[in-house]
Amino acid sequence: MFRCHVCGSEESHSESISEVFNVRGKFYLVEKIPAMVCSRCGEEVLSRETTEGVRVMLHREDEPIRSISLDVFSYGGFN
Repeated sequence: MFRCHVCGSEESHSESISEVFNVRGKFYLVEKIPAMVCSRCGEEVLSRETTEGVRVMLHREDEPIRSISLDVFSYGGFN
């Protein structure tokens, strides 16, 4: 049974999400990750199996399906 650890809601739905990961200073975008999403606050929750699958994927030597350019901003200098 789903229970959101942010807002406590028990309402959720399945969704495919995208997430950016930083591995040893290099950023990777992983798409189509199966997740449970809280219907109240939008918190995204991955199963242990999915989390492990993403970890293994990012630490293998496989080539990504494509590469993209990524713009970077630093909030630290914003006034």
